[in-house]
Amino acid sequence: MANIKKGDLVQVISGRSQARGGDRGKQGKVIEVLVAENRVVVQGVNFVTKHVRVGQTQRGSKTGGIETHEAPIHVSNVALIDPETKKPTRVGFREEQITKDGVTKTVRVRYAKKSGKDI
Repeated sequence: MANIKKGDLVQVISGRSQARGGDRGKQGKVIEVLVAENRVVVQGVNFVTKHVRVGQTQRGSKTGGIETHEAPIHVSNVALIDPETKKPTRVGFREEQITKDGVTKTVRVRYAKKSGKDI
């Protein structure tokens, strides 16, 4: 089970500070998780500019130019936000027994280590 999943609220914990033009301290939602590269794409963090060749659509409108979008950031540089304190926290897992329709099954649940609340 992964510590960070799509849709989680995370905070950047390393890199240049915001005062110096960096992203450290920014919070955002995880848009995409790239498991093979150990990276995540976070909304509003790590913007890069991309130059796209100018073209034309079927209707005649121009496309292309300079676009900005979020680039992946390494998983170790972000921390999950504790829903109770709204601060970065470590993640733990605990096993719970869930009974549904007379069948008991063991499920691993993520929780914030500082507050103990489920994430």
